[in-house]
Amino acid sequence: MAPLLLASVFVIATCGLLYELIAGTLASYLLGDSVTQFSTIIGCYLFAMGVGSWASRYVTRNLIAFFVRVEILVGLVGGASAAVLFLMFEHVGSFRVLLYAVVGLVGMLVGVEIPILLRILKDELEFKDLVSRVFTFDYIGALFASILFPLVLVPYLGLVRSSFLFGTLNVLVAGWVLIMVRRHVPALRLHMGAVVASLALLIGGFIGAERITALAETSSYAGTVIFAESSPYQRIVLTRRNEDLRLYLNGNLQFSSLDEYRYHEALVHPLLASLAAPRRVLVIGGGDGLAIREILKYPAVESITLVDLDPAMTRLFSTNPMLVSLNGGAFASPRVTVVNADAFLWLRDRIEQKGPRFDAIVIDLPDPSNFSIGKLYSLSFYRLLDSFLAEGGGFVVQSTSPLVARKSFWCVNNTIAAAGFVTSPYHAYVPSFGDWGYVLATRGFYLPPVEYPAGLRFLTIAGTAEMFRFPPDMARVETGIQRLDDQVLIHYFDDEWSSYLVY
Repeated sequence: MAPLLLASVFVIATCGLLYELIAGTLASYLLGDSVTQFSTIIGCYLFAMGVGSWASRYVTRNLIAFFVRVEILVGLVGGASAAVLFLMFEHVGSFRVLLYAVVGLVGMLVGVEIPILLRILKDELEFKDLVSRVFTFDYIGALFASILFPLVLVPYLGLVRSSFLFGTLNVLVAGWVLIMVRRHVPALRLHMGAVVASLALLIGGFIGAERITALAETSSYAGTVIFAESSPYQRIVLTRRNEDLRLYLNGNLQFSSLDEYRYHEALVHPLLASLAAPRRVLVIGGGDGLAIREILKYPAVESITLVDLDPAMTRLFSTNPMLVSLNGGAFASPRVTVVNADAFLWLRDRIEQKGPRFDAIVIDLPDPSNFSIGKLYSLSFYRLLDSFLAEGGGFVVQSTSPLVARKSFWCVNNTIAAAGFVTSPYHAYVPSFGDWGYVLATRGFYLPPVEYPAGLRFLTIAGTAEMFRFPPDMARVETGIQRLDDQVLIHYFDDEWSSYLVY
C-alpha cells in the first residue's frame, strides 16, 4: 500500500499547486494587478492549508475512508473552481469574497491530505523514511506543476479545462485507493458511487469547457464573442455587434473598430508628421497592426520593427480576414519586421550593438494595470530608449485618460521628463474610451506638424494645437516617478480606475 499512497502524494501535490496557480491567474485576468492577486491568493491558500492541517488532528477513525472523501471533495471543488469563478464574475456583488472563499475551501481540503497520509503510512515506514519520502514526492509534484502550468496547460487547455482535468486526477486518486484497499473501507459501494458520479461531472465539465467559457464571456462582453484564446500571456477576446468589432485583453477593451482610427491617428501622426523624413520606426506593443497601418502612410519610412510580447496577437492580426482588413494588411508589408519578445529585454540585449538608430518610436502598450507592464513605463525603460533614438528623433507613449486617471497620466509624463526628455503631453477624444492621453518626448523643443498625410479621418492641422491644451480638471499635477523598484504608477492607476468603475 505504501508505494501506492506515495505515488498519490505526487498527484495531489501537483493538483494542489495547480489550483493555486489557476486561482491566481484567473484573479489577475479579471481583477488586474497580478502581483497583488498572486500575493493575496498564495497567502490565503497557505493559511487555509494550515487550518486544514490543524483540523486533521480531530479525525481519529476510518482514516483511509476519510482520505478518499477528501480527495473526492478536492476534485469537485478544485476542478470546478475556475468555471464557477468565471461564470459568477458578472453576477455577484463582491467577487473577491467568492474568490477567497473558494481558494480557502480548496486550501483547507488540500491541507488535510498530507497529515492524513502520514498517519495512514506511519505503520508502513520508519518515521525518518516516511517524512523524507512524503515530502520528496510533494515537492517534486509542486515542481512538475509549476513547469506544466505555463508551458502546456494555459496555452493549450486554458484555465477552465485545466481545472477540470486536475480535479479528475484527484478523484482518480480516490478511486485507485478504494480499489487497492477496499477491505479497509466501510460503505465501499457508496464511496465508489461517489467516485463514479464525480468523474462523470468533471469529465463532462472538461468536455464542455469551451461552452462554459463562452457562456461566461457572453455575459461579460457586449456583443457576440467571435474569437477567444488564452495565450501564455493573456486572454484574447474579439466581439462583434453589427459593425462594431472589439478587442479585449484580459477583459480590458483595447479598441472598437468604429473609432480606433481616432486613437491611432492621434498616437502616430503628431510625432511622425513633425519629423522631416523618418526612415526607421520602432513600434513597441501594437500587436494589432493598427499603429503600423498609420506609419505606412509615410513613403519615407523604409523599415518598421514591431516588438510585441505575444505571438498569438501578431499571428491573429496577420491571418484573420476581418482583422487584416482593419489594419490594411499591415503585417504583409515588406517594410515590416515582427519580433515577438519582451521589449525591455530585447532593447537591453541590443544596447551594445552599433546598428542604425530609430527616427521614431511608437509605444502602444496596454494600460499600466500590473507590474509586468509597469516596467515598460519606468524611468529605466525611458532611459534605455535614449540609446536607440536617432538625433532629432522622438517617441510617443499612450498614457491612459488624463480625465479619469489624472495622476496616472501625469506620472507617465513626469517619469519621461525625469529621464531627461522634453515632454509634450496631449489628449484626444475617443468615444469608446473618453478623453485619452498621450505623451510625446523629444530631446529638444517640439514643433507641431504643418502637414499631415492625405486621407486622415480625424486629425487636422487646425485642430492639433487644441490637443496640447489641458483644461483645469486635467491640468498637470505633481506625482511620484515610476521606478522598477517602486512602481507608483500601478497604484495610481488601480486607485483611479477602480474608483471610476465603482462610480
